[in-house]
Amino acid sequence: MLSLAAEGGHAGDSEFSLLPPAYEIFWAAIVLLLILLVVGRYALPRLYAVLDERAQRIQEGLDLADKAKQDQADAEKRAARLVDEARREAARIRDNAQGEAKEIVAKARNDAQVEAAGIIEGAQRQILAEKQAAQISLRTDVGMLASTLAERIVGEHLSDTALSERVIDRFLDELETMEPVEGLDAGVGSTAEATR
Repeated sequence: MLSLAAEGGHAGDSEFSLLPPAYEIFWAAIVLLLILLVVGRYALPRLYAVLDERAQRIQEGLDLADKAKQDQADAEKRAARLVDEARREAARIRDNAQGEAKEIVAKARNDAQVEAAGIIEGAQRQILAEKQAAQISLRTDVGMLASTLAERIVGEHLSDTALSERVIDRFLDELETMEPVEGLDAGVGSTAEATR
């Protein structure tokens, strides 16, 4: 449209036909300068502030991410240290438990040995007491048998008990000092048959 108007006004001037009139260029330049001034004065600072704020938020996010990575690495190190400490503590507790178990077993074994020694000693005392009782009983029975045998051989009743006890004791002492003879069992058997 501008070109048509320009053609109508300047029919012979073809080089100025594409350009608008100078007053339009002047007013367009003033409006453009006003727009640039308003945009530069009010819009650009706000735009820069928004961009700076966004860059600051991005930087804070990156810093927080780095801090989170560092915190995670620290937490992993702490967790590994705690696991190592827990393993060492468990090993120490296990070693202490094994030591205590060995002590308990050793104490129980010692107590059992002491108790067994006490039982053996008691049994030996009882055996000794029973042996002495058997010796006394045997001594009495042999004395009675010897006295009865002597009365039958002599044919009289021995009335002096002190004398018969001395004879019996001397006889038993001699028997104790004698070495055992293999044929003694046969002699004892024949003596027992003779007393019957």
